[in-house]
Amino acid sequence: MCLAIPALIEELTAGDSAVVNLGGIRKAISLALVEDIKAGDYVIVHAGYALQKLDLAEAEHTLQLFEDLSASIDHHED
Repeated sequence: MCLAIPALIEELTAGDSAVVNLGGIRKAISLALVEDIKAGDYVIVHAGYALQKLDLAEAEHTLQLFEDLSASIDHHED
């Protein structure tokens, strides 16, 4: 199973590259597969590539689902 996660574009870098924030972790990714991306946008990232742009509401909803799932798993481990 593959997992693609929402990431916030923090800065555009040389070529088709950017630095994203994935839950506090900064990572360089490729923007070669998407267009019209700017700092502040959210994208779905898989294997170091942005696959598509997300609107803010969809990104926030997805990130909240991940957070809720993580909290649920942590709660069951106690």
